Amino acid sequence: MIQHPYIIALLAILAVSAASWLLSVIKKDVSFVDSLWSLFFLIAAVIFAIQAQPLSARGLMVLALVTIWALRLSIYITARNWGAQEDHRYQSIRANNEPGFAIKSLYIVFGLQGVLAWLVALPLLPAISSDSALNWIDLIAATFWFVGFIFEAGGDYQLSRFKARKDSVGKVLDTGLWRYTRHPNYFGDFCIWWSFFLFSVAAGGWWSITSPLLMSLLLLKVSGVAMLERTINNRRPKYAEYIHRTNAFFPGPRRSSDAVKGTES
Repeated sequence: MIQHPYIIALLAILAVSAASWLLSVIKKDVSFVDSLWSLFFLIAAVIFAIQAQPLSARGLMVLALVTIWALRLSIYITARNWGAQEDHRYQSIRANNEPGFAIKSLYIVFGLQGVLAWLVALPLLPAISSDSALNWIDLIAATFWFVGFIFEAGGDYQLSRFKARKDSVGKVLDTGLWRYTRHPNYFGDFCIWWSFFLFSVAAGGWWSITSPLLMSLLLLKVSGVAMLERTINNRRPKYAEYIHRTNAFFPGPRRSSDAVKGTES
């Protein structure tokens, strides 16, 4: 019988992925996999916590932080996509994988995201399972998590308010957190996963470094910043100007119009 919590977490995540895939075939829409993404981590964290009973102070704290992050993100994405047609990203994937996308989506959408989540969830295992006492690294980790949550949740909130305005069509949000980085929500996610790695380091799990590195790669080069900025110019013509004056990822002061003109001359 399989007893290692990390393998059990993989099997549980893949089971949820398969059940969700069956629903997507009926609905002919795979977009709701985005709502599942953060819940995959919550599944892993709960399994690690059950296997580690009784939980240490760090284990309780990390489980609570994962729960807050995962539920907030899943609820936000579900509310945002409720009643909408299949996301344009998945429409493109569907078009490129016909015929047979209904079957292929089992592994190129649901299976892939489940395995990626499982790999990224690695630091949660030592962070939740360890019974070592809290130390100064945990304080740094908690600070990283708090900053990340403010940027991710705050960025999402500001963007949802902006999109709800009737005059936002074709315009660019460049106020609030979006004044300092073009992707405050992705930067926030970046901080949160480095924070979970730091919790892991505090518990002796320095070997889980592959997790934040993989998440950073996904956010910067694969499904985050790079994917969004390949298409957003077509939907928001003023985005090119926004690029010139605003940092892409890490927050920083806004560049002045004169500085922008100087770089263009």
